[in-house]
Amino acid sequence: MGNCCSDDGGGRSAVGGTSASQHDHNDALESFLKSRGYRGLFVQIELSLFASNLRDRDVLSKSDPMAVVYKKSKDGTLEELGRTEVVLNSLNPKWFTKLIINYQFEVVQTLVFRVYDVDTQFQNVDVKMLKLDEQQFLGEATCSLSEIVSKSDRSLTLVLVHREESIKSTRSQNLGELTVYAEELSSSKTAVEIVFSCSDLEYKDLFSRSDPFLVISKIVEGGICIPICKTEVIKNDLKPKWKSVFLNIQQVGSKDNPLTIECFNFNSNGKHDLIGKIQKSLADLEKLYSSGQGENFFLPTAVGNNHHNKVLKSQLFVDCFSETVQHTFLDYLAGGCELNFMVAIDFTASNGNPRLPDSLHYIDPSGRPNAYQRAILEVGEVLQFYDSDKRFPAWGFGARPIDGPVSHCFNLNGSSNYCEVEGIQGIMMAYTSALFNVSLAGPTLFGPVISSAAQIASQSLVNGRQKYYVLLIITDGDGVITDLQETKDALVKASDLPLSIFILGVGGADFKEMEVLDADKGERLESSNGRVASRDIVQFVPFRDVLGFTLIS
Repeated sequence: MGNCCSDDGGGRSAVGGTSASQHDHNDALESFLKSRGYRGLFVQIELSLFASNLRDRDVLSKSDPMAVVYKKSKDGTLEELGRTEVVLNSLNPKWFTKLIINYQFEVVQTLVFRVYDVDTQFQNVDVKMLKLDEQQFLGEATCSLSEIVSKSDRSLTLVLVHREESIKSTRSQNLGELTVYAEELSSSKTAVEIVFSCSDLEYKDLFSRSDPFLVISKIVEGGICIPICKTEVIKNDLKPKWKSVFLNIQQVGSKDNPLTIECFNFNSNGKHDLIGKIQKSLADLEKLYSSGQGENFFLPTAVGNNHHNKVLKSQLFVDCFSETVQHTFLDYLAGGCELNFMVAIDFTASNGNPRLPDSLHYIDPSGRPNAYQRAILEVGEVLQFYDSDKRFPAWGFGARPIDGPVSHCFNLNGSSNYCEVEGIQGIMMAYTSALFNVSLAGPTLFGPVISSAAQIASQSLVNGRQKYYVLLIITDGDGVITDLQETKDALVKASDLPLSIFILGVGGADFKEMEVLDADKGERLESSNGRVASRDIVQFVPFRDVLGFTLIS
């Protein structure tokens, strides 16, 4: 959940990717290889992307490039595998976001890479939500995954061309180059939290102190530097202390693998000044932390044909070095943890009259599910298999029950004593029944249903149960959240509980207010008494943006 742009406000960049779907594999070949001691045909590969000499499509600044990777099937159709972050003001970007794909020896896996210049007005939008037809196309390249992994240094440089030229054998216009580096992933659950600080950094700005940030890269075969994370930018400070950086050993390779740590002075034009650099492994950084000593930066210099490193007065310190084991989802399941599904449905009047076809709550006589029913099915059918009793709390909000006042948290099953229903079909039946027994009203309040879900989650802690709860709130978002501050208070209070909240927006609203609750920009919610949420427990997604994709992913 992070900002898509690599600017000074973006904070540290977490490196991630999306897994590619698997092709059909050759059982005979797999059996042959296994009989000879091979572990299997599927190897996870991490792709790193770099570009150079891109076209400049902006008038007053350089392009703001983002790369999109596709898998191309035999019939020519493209399936999107993932997107990088946006790098501001750069014609030679090095993207931090990685793409993880399953490499299969016996299958020709054709990849298509497209680079776009993201318009300024979209630079605070999550990259997954960007509409590519609204961005400027910079070029594309095509290759097979085997072309990359078969190189001795596992690196392949491709020429970017126009779309219509990429499939032609004639000479194409060069729109820049894209370099793809592939590395096999090793399995590791160990993560390291590091806090860096510096002293005596040099002035790089004319009228103020430097605006430093760190870039950490791993050094692979052939001396290639692959960036894996960066810190936030600290303004006007020669003795900065950055927020924690989190590195997984899987990203680095091992604690003894060399890392390059570069300190830059941020410039809004994208031409960041190198202040200094050091080369250390994680093991070396741990020793620095233990000793409390700093390490001097150096600057590579060249005099004639002689190259040497100029040692600087500036030093890097490790203020915190902590190793933890990151347990996986399967680890928690193996330990007896259960997922519990809860749902809350918006019955406010902005959804439209349920008896009319243009209503979001319209029950089609043909059996075609409406947006609310589709959301329940898609999320619920995934989570139900991890719930042992398959009894799901289900609520409605923003409606007036028969002969009663407007309720902002009523039991969907119509009971005044209990809120649970049996299975996903139970939710569907209770939802349909409620539409005929309540009157749509308003206003839109989230606080009561969040508090009800939090109460159930807190009770499981009291009883010592290993349960984690997922609350799905489905809303049309057309009405303003009347209790916005009360909702924030409830979310901050619930952030300590085993609870996550998935807000799914249906319909055509802009949902700007919903996005306030999702801390994707890096700033956690704050309650009315000043308490900051211990973690981000909300994910908001417009349903129209994930049609055709798996919602729960």
